[in-house]
Amino acid sequence: MTISREDIEAKAMEIVGVFEDTKQSVKDKAVMGVAVVAIVVAAAFILGRRRGSRHKTIVEVYRV
Repeated sequence: MTISREDIEAKAMEIVGVFEDTKQSVKDKAVMGVAVVAIVVAAAFILGRRRGSRHKTIVEVYRV
């Protein structure tokens, strides 16, 4: 049994195809992760700001 150039090229193209699929999958997961983190940070900021405005301490100074 001999291995021809076409066999090697076909296997190389198969490996490249698998690599590209994996690369795209990882890229999609990374984008989704960044989006989730951004939403969590934005929600924490908004909720913290709202809570901070409700619990403000008011100090009144009177001159005698």
